[in-house]
Amino acid sequence: SETVWRQANKYHVPRLAFVNKMDRPGADFFRVVQMMIDRLKANPVPIAIPVGAEEHFTGVVDLIKMRAILWDDATQGMTFSYAPVPDDLVETARLWREKMVSAAAEASDELMDKYLETGELDEAEIVAGLRQRTVKGEIQAVLCGSAFKNKGVQRMLDAVVELMPSPLDIPAIQGVDEKGQPAERHPGDDEPFSALAFKLMTDPYVGQLTFIRVYSGTLKKGDAVWNPVKGKKERIGRIVLMQANDRHEVDELHAGDIAACVGLKDVTTGDTLCDPDAVITLERMEFPEPVISLAIEPKTKADQEKMGIALQRLAAEDPSFRLHTDEESGQTIVSGMGELHLEIIVDRMKREFGVEANIGRPQVTYRETIRKTVKEVEGKFVRQSGGKGQYGHVVLTLEPLAPGSGFVFEDATKGGVVPREYIPSVEKGLREAMGTGVLAGYPVVDIKATLTFGSYHDVDSSEMAFRMAAIFGFKEGARRADPVILEPVMQVEVETPEEYAGNIMGDLSSRRGMVQGMEERFGSQIIRADVPLAEMFGYSTSLRSMSQGRATYSMEFHHYAEAPRNVAEAIIASRAKG
Repeated sequence: SETVWRQANKYHVPRLAFVNKMDRPGADFFRVVQMMIDRLKANPVPIAIPVGAEEHFTGVVDLIKMRAILWDDATQGMTFSYAPVPDDLVETARLWREKMVSAAAEASDELMDKYLETGELDEAEIVAGLRQRTVKGEIQAVLCGSAFKNKGVQRMLDAVVELMPSPLDIPAIQGVDEKGQPAERHPGDDEPFSALAFKLMTDPYVGQLTFIRVYSGTLKKGDAVWNPVKGKKERIGRIVLMQANDRHEVDELHAGDIAACVGLKDVTTGDTLCDPDAVITLERMEFPEPVISLAIEPKTKADQEKMGIALQRLAAEDPSFRLHTDEESGQTIVSGMGELHLEIIVDRMKREFGVEANIGRPQVTYRETIRKTVKEVEGKFVRQSGGKGQYGHVVLTLEPLAPGSGFVFEDATKGGVVPREYIPSVEKGLREAMGTGVLAGYPVVDIKATLTFGSYHDVDSSEMAFRMAAIFGFKEGARRADPVILEPVMQVEVETPEEYAGNIMGDLSSRRGMVQGMEERFGSQIIRADVPLAEMFGYSTSLRSMSQGRATYSMEFHHYAEAPRNVAEAIIASRAKG
């Protein structure tokens, strides 16, 4: 929830919340509402509260209508009825309704004036006020239910229609045109077509489905569209609306529609599709770099070809999953966001593609960086022994950048000491050099390289010579700039009965973990800690042993941090052995 909330905040996405599994032991709707305030810094406004809880959960009180909605267990929640609010909930419902109406009244002066005069708003005014504030992102309506049993789902869908913005309520989508200048598209059918491909899925019957969200214009079956990311034209085969696993074929899409297209060959997740005569490239999705890798090989020769096809399709569907062939060993290396991620990939290969594979021991994807600035770093590439030679000479300054900054290149030369045509070759050489660090050969990150001086030869200088000079200069500078190993640190959350909490916290500390906090939730202890990924291999087995199978955990990548000296030395020694 926290990850999704951060993304919604980043992109200013209006939202509502649905508290699920109200029929489970320990379910506490009002505690969740308070946690939204404490943990998410949200402004939740319940518009429905539960009738009963755990095994006694039977329905919800709709605070707008002030009626109870009760579901029929015999029909798996497919039928429901309205009833008066239960006597034991009347006072609770009244208090929460007052809070809801007060929140709605703050949407405008007119609503607030009426609320102050009469102490009440009618249904239409409540909905209008809540919608206005939801669209602005000021509040988040909260509902509850049990999705598995279809309880509360219908009311939630009604709330989506009533409170969430239509495409016309949100600002124009931003992008860049062919010249790299800012451009935008408004959500109207009369605008040029633009859409974003946000998901790929392989269907056993129709092949690859490309899910798109149309931001402007219309799209018809058979239309030719332009992919500015790939620089290729595509033709739309069929268009299908997806409802779970059901497909409904349509001939046309309009602004705001979400659907899947059949027949797109070179589109990947995050690509833009647009009108060939009105090109725009929308903002691409950001995918984190993988933090764990392992070698994978087919069990039989028959699996060899199938494995290649399966991995390519899975990589196309999931941009956070990467694969490459190790040049030294010839092994296929797959990389992902954690052990579970790669386990799911291997399982999907077996289930969906019938491929049996052997996997190696997971390997952590480390990084390297520098800790101090070095100036006047020279890089020279000179080959002058008869005939046409090679000459490239650069002088660099290398500086460490803040985590996550990547690579920045600046040309600060003056007077043409390095001709303009060779500057791109210098940058290319620097980027190439960053692919293998000086400590253990891991990729180098978060560095600024400034070209300050250099020299050239009228005859012997070339793009290749300056590229090589930049590589040599970077390697020399990195060695002098206090290089360090960075290791991926995971955000781990363990849910455990209280009697095992002490042992689990001690175990996390022994894994070089930093416990960030502990709280009680539904009778269990929640332990949050930052732990290096290298220390988390096999944690599932250890946790089961420590808790007699009663504790569970989840983890996600959090950040890269400098590895302690003894750990870095072990990593370097391991790489040296090969």
